[in-house]
Amino acid sequence: MSKAVTLAAEVRMRAGKGAARQTRREGRVPAVIYGNKQDTVMISLNPLDLMHQLRGPGFFGRVFEIDAAGEKHKVLARDLQLDPVTDRPIHVDFMRFGADTKLHVEVEVVFINEADSPGLKRGGVLNVVRHTIEMICAADKIPESVIIDLTGLDIGDSVHASVIKLPEGSELAISDRDFTIATIAAPTVMEEAAEAGEAAEAAEGVEAPAGVEEEEKAESEKKD
Repeated sequence: MSKAVTLAAEVRMRAGKGAARQTRREGRVPAVIYGNKQDTVMISLNPLDLMHQLRGPGFFGRVFEIDAAGEKHKVLARDLQLDPVTDRPIHVDFMRFGADTKLHVEVEVVFINEADSPGLKRGGVLNVVRHTIEMICAADKIPESVIIDLTGLDIGDSVHASVIKLPEGSELAISDRDFTIATIAAPTVMEEAAEAGEAAEAAEGVEAPAGVEEEEKAESEKKD
C-alpha cells in the first residue's frame, strides 16, 4: 500500500488570482487544502519538490502529508493546473480525508515480465488500453500500482480487470463488466501481410466470368 509522502508548505495569507500570481513570481507554486469539514488552507509549495512528485507514477493516487506551519494535513491531489507553454505546475488542489473516507482514485498500471511473453518475443506489440485503473478504497489501502504479469501471453491474448488483486475492502469503480486492460497485438508487418492476402482473395473471388470482358469491349467499339 502507498505510504504518505511528506511535503513541506508555507501558508499563504491572501487569496485570489493576484495573490497566486505574486506567489508564482516569488518562485513558488500556489495550492489549496480543503475538505473533511475543516477550513480551507491556502499554501505554497517548492516547485522542485512538486516536480519530483510529478515525475513519479500515480500522483493522483498518492497520499500526501503536508506540513504547513506545523499543522499536518493528510490529503490527495484532486486537481493540477499546468502552464500551457512551459507545462510546469501553476496550481494544485489537495483534498483532506478522514480515516473512514472511501476515496475514488486512479491507480497506475505497471506491466512486468515482458521478456517472458511468447507473443512479444515473436514481435507482437503490447497494446495498452488502460494506463490507470479507477478504484474505490480506503485511504490507507490505496495501492501504489496495479501489477500486470505478461508471462505466457501470446499474440491475440488479452488482460482483463478480473486478474486484478484488489486490496481488502476495495472495489473497482467500473464493476458492471470485465473490461480490457491490454492486449498482445500482431506485429504491423504480419497485419499488413494478412490484409494483403485477404484483399487478393477478395479480388479473385469477384473476377469477371470468361467472355464478359470481350462482350464489354465489343459494346464499347459499337458506341465509338
